[in-house]
Amino acid sequence: MSVPAHRSHTDVATEFGRLTQQLSQLFDEEWAGIPSALAGKGFIPLADVEETDQEFVLDLDLPGVKKKDVTIEVDGRRLVVSGERKEVERKGWLRRQTRATGSFVFEVTLPGEVDEEHIEATMDEGVLHVRVPKRTGTSRRRIDVN
Repeated sequence: MSVPAHRSHTDVATEFGRLTQQLSQLFDEEWAGIPSALAGKGFIPLADVEETDQEFVLDLDLPGVKKKDVTIEVDGRRLVVSGERKEVERKGWLRRQTRATGSFVFEVTLPGEVDEEHIEATMDEGVLHVRVPKRTGTSRRRIDVN
């Protein structure tokens, strides 16, 4: 039975430093193309996505975000809500901060076709409410063979 070799504190510290540096470099490379909200420079808001027979309903918690700082885009079935919660100007000493500020992105691909022309969005008491009607009727057409 062999006994493991004793390592000095210096060896362990050096190895730990090397490992930490490698992990940091790995995360920097992996997160380079990720939106800032996902990379720790913002936040991802909490949301509910509900489906009824007529529509998809998105409720997104955005307390402290102004309407003018929110953008909603739709591309086919993909809905993207992005924006920014700006830092509040402070007069005193900030003793503790747990609320996230900065940019945010929430993206969802809806499971059915949507009526892009009739999407409605309202904001009330810090909740963004987006109604996305489902496309009604079929887009079926007859193709003549020449």
